[in-house]
Amino acid sequence: MDVNGYADSVFGRVRRTGGARGYLAFFPNPIPRQVAIAPANVLRLADAEAALGRLAGVGRLLPVPQLLVRPYLRREAVASTRIEGTQASLVEVFDAEAGDAPYGADVEEVVNYVEAMEAGLRRLETLPVSVRLIREMHAVILAGVRGRDRQPGELRTTQNWIGPPGATMETATFVPPPPDELPALLADLERFIHEDPLLPPLVQAALLHAQFETVHPFLDGNGRLGRLLIVFFLVVRDRLPEPLLYLSPYFERHRGEYSDALQAVRERGDVDTWLALFLDGVRVQATDAVARAERLIDLREQYRTTVRGATRGIANQVVELALEQPVLTARTVEARLGVSRPAALKALRQLADLGILAEAAGGPRGQLRWRAPQVLGVLTDE
Repeated sequence: MDVNGYADSVFGRVRRTGGARGYLAFFPNPIPRQVAIAPANVLRLADAEAALGRLAGVGRLLPVPQLLVRPYLRREAVASTRIEGTQASLVEVFDAEAGDAPYGADVEEVVNYVEAMEAGLRRLETLPVSVRLIREMHAVILAGVRGRDRQPGELRTTQNWIGPPGATMETATFVPPPPDELPALLADLERFIHEDPLLPPLVQAALLHAQFETVHPFLDGNGRLGRLLIVFFLVVRDRLPEPLLYLSPYFERHRGEYSDALQAVRERGDVDTWLALFLDGVRVQATDAVARAERLIDLREQYRTTVRGATRGIANQVVELALEQPVLTARTVEARLGVSRPAALKALRQLADLGILAEAAGGPRGQLRWRAPQVLGVLTDE
């Protein structure tokens, strides 16, 4: 790590660790409780807050929040894991979760991300956002996938570094703080999440994410976990009624700028560049989420009207299920609605006859599955 590329700032400084084998690493300061916000970012903050408010309004008006929460989380999971190098598609994830496709390695990483988020949200009922919760989620993210040998759920006890393939600690772009610095830094991060705010919540969320990525407390999975932490923070701070805002699709599209902006905070204390990217991401993704929500809600009303005009059977319930889970099998319907297999098959075929579902190629053992193509279109359109 080139010490000449770093300047001391409110965010930390580079120094050599002690001992005969000392090395250069970045030593973060506690998260600053106040930062100067550039005039251009004040305007971005206002736009981002307005967009987030519209998304929160949609969330509060939803008759069935899972209509959006479940599919949106999977979009986030696909984008977040792509930043780390996976190639799974959203349709592949829904197919796998329907039980009709074997989990490939990339799909399994996405599914783990989803399970970590859902497990974390359930734990919030009894456990605050804390190092303990973060470690529990980390264990789920790495369970059985690439990185499973890198201490899932355990804070690192050895030094890590960030750089191009083949980089060493000496040639790395960035060397996070040594392991013995982690307890104090993570204790400060916990306090920052829960103490009375001195900054707008979106600015706090940006600082929180930047600090977590800088501390890099695990040997693997830091990026995915750090991006999950953003939405957890906004839910805990009552900025969102449901976890509906996901920034990974934006960060994926701006991957180079995302990495450069985080590095600029470390190297030069340049928080303005990072805030600009983060706030633009909130505005764009919140606006996108509202637009997709409106399309899904319109589809829901259209489908409900169509099905009510054709049948009074359980196909009416399956429509709701298809919006939340747009790849279905008879087994899924049977389990979720508590109906018999023949009743589930009949409902699925009725919805296929009405053009709402389309029968897809059989999975293992020839089991049929049905997709909701218009719902998938809303979720996958770029």
